[in-house]
Amino acid sequence: MNDMQHNNEKLSVWGELSPLVIDPLIRSALAEDIGTGDITTDSVIPPSTQISGRLIAKENGCICGLPVFCRVYALLDPAVSIELVANEGSTVIKGDIIARISGPARAILTGERVALNYLQRLSGIASKTAWAVDQVAGTRARITDTRKTTPGLRVLEKYAVRVGGGSNHRFNLSDGILIKDNHIQAAGSITAAVTAARARAPHTLKIEVEVEDSAMIAEALACRADIIMLDNMGQAAIEAAVSQIDGRALIEISGNMGDRDLKALAATGIDLISIGALTHTVKAMDISLRFEPLQVKSEG
Repeated sequence: MNDMQHNNEKLSVWGELSPLVIDPLIRSALAEDIGTGDITTDSVIPPSTQISGRLIAKENGCICGLPVFCRVYALLDPAVSIELVANEGSTVIKGDIIARISGPARAILTGERVALNYLQRLSGIASKTAWAVDQVAGTRARITDTRKTTPGLRVLEKYAVRVGGGSNHRFNLSDGILIKDNHIQAAGSITAAVTAARARAPHTLKIEVEVEDSAMIAEALACRADIIMLDNMGQAAIEAAVSQIDGRALIEISGNMGDRDLKALAATGIDLISIGALTHTVKAMDISLRFEPLQVKSEG
């Protein structure tokens, strides 16, 4: 067993990110980036060159994506060895070493961008989520994501939200019934939409209704909606809605929540704050791979 395989098995999350799920994503990313070959590396670096390097945090944040980083190299060249210094989900500060990597220089260089892209983006999502979770600490509110994810990367991005301490909203359209404004318009009313949904859906699926005012809340309650989503409401309107619902349904708030005072919103007594910005406008965490020149050597 090589070092990378050993480190992967030590990650408690590895079973969740099964190779059956992530290998096709990684292979596609590698094919996209490498094309017909890494002409720069293959031209400049002799095949026998071995090198060592370090993954370094260039800013504070929550590390996420180490299993994916390792898997990139496992697929590209099993001779690459990775020693994890930071744990998945741990907080690092600027200058911390996240991992050490060594092995064939060609493979390390060729896989660098794909491996870092995954690690930086997922760490950015986990870091932003961890910040949001910290804002609502001590309240009943949970931070949750949305389906506003990068096409093809939803499984990884929603995983990063959980690593950051957040919760996942529905993964796809089959996970739950969420009746939004356009559904209501097309169906004719909240009552018509909920009645039709309940007639078709299995009893295991909850029904959520998006509302904009107190009249819509009253109709959703009359239809026995399981979850009521307050869309783009101000602080005072949310407080009034919490009082009106009075525990008869779970309350979710949404609508540009990434720009709102999460602490004050959570204090109203709502249950869920869904934030699309956790995944759709996240800033990648600054992480770099630095080679150690004194350890560069060529075999043979």
